[in-house]
Amino acid sequence: MKTLFTVHAGEYLVGSYIEAHFRELSVWIPSKDTGIDFLVTNKRQTRAVSLQVKYSKDFNISHDPMLISKILAAGWWNLDRKKIQSSTADFWVFVLPSFLEHQTSYVIVPQRELFKRHTSIFGRKQRVDSYLWVTKCNECWETRGLRKDDKEILAFGRYKNADRNFTQYLNNWDLIRKRLKR
Repeated sequence: MKTLFTVHAGEYLVGSYIEAHFRELSVWIPSKDTGIDFLVTNKRQTRAVSLQVKYSKDFNISHDPMLISKILAAGWWNLDRKKIQSSTADFWVFVLPSFLEHQTSYVIVPQRELFKRHTSIFGRKQRVDSYLWVTKCNECWETRGLRKDDKEILAFGRYKNADRNFTQYLNNWDLIRKRLKR
């Protein structure tokens, strides 16, 4: 007997966000798991992009009240390097809910860029624990492996590291919309 296919919370949030905010786009769900969670098309279905969605609960990042007051959301994922490299998804979408702020952040990263950045940050490790933080300064950072003092600098918007800075992908739905207009 085959199991019933269902969407998880992150997929639901992504699909409903796209449908609510981009009426010119359509969201399609595959009938089996192929590593693609959604196919998004323009209304005429002449162009398509594929999405891999990863959801994380909001992790309490610290018992340090100063850090908690500066961080909007913090997510954790255990990722397989080979799966990222061989992924046929055009974009990986990381969903970070903030239960304290009642807000959801989306980090929309092209698959090749995600693989390149993770290789630069973590080397060639097969499994990677990825910690994305979204700050109240509207920045997004990969924080796995950072020292405590670097995390504090980051929380105040003064940290610099191009490979760890995912801010350009934070809530950047235009990446998908532009790809569908080509």
